[in-house]
Amino acid sequence: MNKHGLRCGLLCGALAAAWLPTAAAEAVVAAQLRPAVLSRQASQSVMLGAAHAGSRVVAVGERGIILLSDDNGQRWQQAEVPVSVTLTAVRFADARNGVAVGHAGVVLTTSDGGAHWQRMLDGQRLAALALEAAKKSSDALALRDAERLVADGADKPLLDVCLLGAGRILAVGAYGIAFASEDNGRSWTPWMDRISNPKGLHLNTVRANGDTILLAGERGLALLSTDAGRSFRPLNVPYQGSFFTAELTSATDLLLAGLRGNAWRSVDAGRSWQQLASPMPVSITASTTRADGNVVLANQAGMLLTVRDQALVPTNTAPMPPLNAILALNNGGLLALSIQGIKAVAGAKQ
Repeated sequence: MNKHGLRCGLLCGALAAAWLPTAAAEAVVAAQLRPAVLSRQASQSVMLGAAHAGSRVVAVGERGIILLSDDNGQRWQQAEVPVSVTLTAVRFADARNGVAVGHAGVVLTTSDGGAHWQRMLDGQRLAALALEAAKKSSDALALRDAERLVADGADKPLLDVCLLGAGRILAVGAYGIAFASEDNGRSWTPWMDRISNPKGLHLNTVRANGDTILLAGERGLALLSTDAGRSFRPLNVPYQGSFFTAELTSATDLLLAGLRGNAWRSVDAGRSWQQLASPMPVSITASTTRADGNVVLANQAGMLLTVRDQALVPTNTAPMPPLNAILALNNGGLLALSIQGIKAVAGAKQ
């Protein structure tokens, strides 16, 4: 597991909870039940993910903070959230219906554009579902892994989520956990048996484009499904370091990026790969695709990077703190999320 970057640092702390005394485990459970505290400085908190809900922008971060902006990130208001665990990713199907995931296996959904959220899943229920499925499968390895999830307690960090259409959701995270819902988050099914990941490597990112789904994580792990998640095939990427972000601009155009500035692109659905030259060996932590299809990446040096002539070219001149996430805004700018909060970057070069 990579030690660079705040998001990974938060994950390290979460994973450590499984080995801490009972009091720490109880604190994790309590955070699932304790609503997020409202704060006037919420927009200066550590923020980890953002998405569009129609014309609104919704951002998530530490201590269950969810922020809403109706003016492309100039002003923010804090939403009511029923948990105070760190939230890592958020996605919206339309202007009203969205999902957020985070530590302690928490999945939240909203049906009013992010103003209010409901808890639909947590780490304890997640582990119980994995155990139930493993017992039915008679798979000894799956049963062992599920029993370990139950024994570890509440904390199962979910690191990313994507929407597959028609109420379908896929959430992935630490230890290779992957859970899907067919009914907007009301019920969940483990997908670990569909994914070739015998070492239980962390799944850091997931992207979908139609029936194509791309997963990536630790130690060069990358998998692709072309049948809406019914099966996944491993991708032979010529790099064995961790990937923290991915983009899937079409069913055949894949981009993976992560540790030490490594970025790899495939235009033939993962059959061959080309490395993109990076300006410095600093971990790439986030990415976004603009409306015109151009991909922008962000790294731990606070740089925004765009793909040009098989290289990553810096686009921002003003220094920024280490970046955890970025989002292409409707006005052509970018939203940058960091350990110091949220910053709207107007008119960033493309």
